[in-house]
Amino acid sequence: MDAERKQHALVSFLFYQAVRDLKPVWMLEDMRTMETFYWEEDATQRSYSPSEALLYAIVHDHRAYAQHLLSRFAHEALATPGARFCCRASSAPHLAMAVRYDRRDILALILQAAHREPRLRSYLRRGGCAHLEDGKTPLHLACELLRADAVMLLLGSGASPRAVDSSGMTPLDVVLQQLRDSKANAAAKKCCLEKLLLFMPQPRFAMRSSLLEEPRRWATLLGEDTLHYLIGREPAPLFLCAMRAILTQLPPEQFPASLDTLPIPAALKPLPRAHTLRGLDRFR
Repeated sequence: MDAERKQHALVSFLFYQAVRDLKPVWMLEDMRTMETFYWEEDATQRSYSPSEALLYAIVHDHRAYAQHLLSRFAHEALATPGARFCCRASSAPHLAMAVRYDRRDILALILQAAHREPRLRSYLRRGGCAHLEDGKTPLHLACELLRADAVMLLLGSGASPRAVDSSGMTPLDVVLQQLRDSKANAAAKKCCLEKLLLFMPQPRFAMRSSLLEEPRRWATLLGEDTLHYLIGREPAPLFLCAMRAILTQLPPEQFPASLDTLPIPAALKPLPRAHTLRGLDRFR
């Protein structure tokens, strides 16, 4: 039996290695569905599921394979993977993984697949794995890692900027906390803040009391206009109101491609890489 387990472990590594080496989709699918990859005595699953295969595709940025799995097996690909990958049935590990590894193209594909499949409409409201992400949503994680493009993709696709993690913190709180605690990457932090404010007509966040208690400090970090807006002393700037009005007209299921059609200068568009999905046409 030990020899058999070693053989099963070896062939499972071969599948992982094949995804890592960006082997052709047809080869990976042949390997994925081979029962020889079954190595757990008491398991009923005798091959890798589309969900588990998608996690490998995300880690190794195999966009062609991710596109195949999401187009052919959308519901299965975004289902909770086996216990050896994630332990929480209500989590969204694929979104969190795409954010963590900064796989923006695959992230956009996942979001589009979730909108196409009616059974996945609640997918964006899920959190990450309780063990790996501590209950944070993918949007929390994107803010924590300062992935401004991911923040915009998630918000434009319908992720809630008001979601709270296990500590009661919103994504806005995550960004403000980082601005307060360190001067490093200030530009990236402010960029994430700007994206969040585009989708928060009425900012609600746990750190409002901190802004009120230390106005001078926060005015230095945020600028007086942003500070006064966040604490409710001034209305939102006209430009912010205008951009919100425009973005609310864009259907989430067509985001971010719909940004390309906006009749405004490219410099004003909130996602410079509005053409994110163009390069994926060759994978279809």
